Amino acid sequence: MRIFLKIVVVLAALSLIAVLGLAAWLTAAPPALIRVASGYTAKIVCSNVFVAGRKPDAVLRVDVQAPGHPVLKLMRVEVDQERRTVEAALLGLFGKSVAVARDGLGCASVPDGQVARAASIALPEPAAAARPDALWPEGNRVELSQSPDLMAILNDPAMTGPDMRALVVVENGRIVGERYANGFSAETPLLGWSMTKTVTAALVGTLVADGRLALERKALLPAWEKDGRGAISIAALLAMQSGLAFNEDYGDVTDVTRMLYLEPDMAAFAAAKPLVGKVGATWSYSSGTSQILSRLWQQAFDDPQAALAWPRKALFGPLGMASAVLETDEAGTFVGSSYLYATARDWARFGQFLLQDGMWDGARILPAGFAGMMREPVAASNGDYAKGSLWLRDDNARPGSEPPLPTDTFWLLGHDGQSIAVVPSRRLVVVRLGLTPSRLGYSATPLVASLAASID
Repeated sequence: MRIFLKIVVVLAALSLIAVLGLAAWLTAAPPALIRVASGYTAKIVCSNVFVAGRKPDAVLRVDVQAPGHPVLKLMRVEVDQERRTVEAALLGLFGKSVAVARDGLGCASVPDGQVARAASIALPEPAAAARPDALWPEGNRVELSQSPDLMAILNDPAMTGPDMRALVVVENGRIVGERYANGFSAETPLLGWSMTKTVTAALVGTLVADGRLALERKALLPAWEKDGRGAISIAALLAMQSGLAFNEDYGDVTDVTRMLYLEPDMAAFAAAKPLVGKVGATWSYSSGTSQILSRLWQQAFDDPQAALAWPRKALFGPLGMASAVLETDEAGTFVGSSYLYATARDWARFGQFLLQDGMWDGARILPAGFAGMMREPVAASNGDYAKGSLWLRDDNARPGSEPPLPTDTFWLLGHDGQSIAVVPSRRLVVVRLGLTPSRLGYSATPLVASLAASID
């Protein structure tokens, strides 16, 4: 009996030592996967609480834990309303990450813990401008179509897809149909994920129009002048033809997740990547590329605050996108790959802007021909991608099994089912936002094809 008790005591002691050792390891040097998971959790909860006005428990449960990696289900968060921070950690203890909200610029991940530095980068909130009592897009009033065909499409869950949160249909420049899930409304800012890349391309266009950038410009960064990266042009970056290495896979620790959640200076991380392909001849979709573009267009200003104010001044303000919040990283560079929040109606304004060839209210905002260039196919992408960070097909569509779309259709696409389809020949814009992971197999192509056919 004594031997048995000794064995039990030894095993218990070894188990305690193992647990304490594991805890010490997770505290002192948490694996990158845990840090990425906690960084993602802190950032998503922060933006949804302080930008979208949602409840933190619901965001953690629905947006982070339900659809995500198993390790995300072990994340716990602490929200400090006074400091405007969100901390996240595994079981509330290990691999802690923090995100902080700033005036005018949403939330930033703070992977090195320098919260004060990140919080100091802010933009004065604009004075609330009363919208005129006018139909969208001049105002925010809508007169929805009563077409039975349209309503049947919008009321069909197979068309709108699982976990749709907002759906807006614009025909001939007016909103004719919209739907919102419970808990969301026309006033809820929603994350566009990679649809932000196209907004970044448009911001580059505004700098071209202002004479601050040129598409043909090369030797873009001092470090690039020493090697073959000096051949990379603004145009090559817009078309995802930089030739730079970048792993865009999600769900693990890769270039894209490391950049977004472990790097204080995202653009510097992406710009340090080596060449692995011929500049202008190879194509590789890369969030890092959009981060480099954000850094470059912001560097076109001598005053960093003027650069931070530019999206509002040059694009969001003229289009009436009052809800739009483009977030920066800790270093103050806009996360032009991923982090624009806006209401579905404001996302629709941007789609309508592209349909109108970069003009708004009779004024030219993008240079003549720039919006057309944005839609030109990149040959190296097999025609799937266009030169201005646009898609020419829904990348979730199943080739050969989806209904045909008008041939001039182009797309903005983002993670977890975000999409804007623009069909110039039908004067149609369709915004669909939600939380729909690609594994669910949803494609917005049947929705857009049905809507296009209903107004043919």
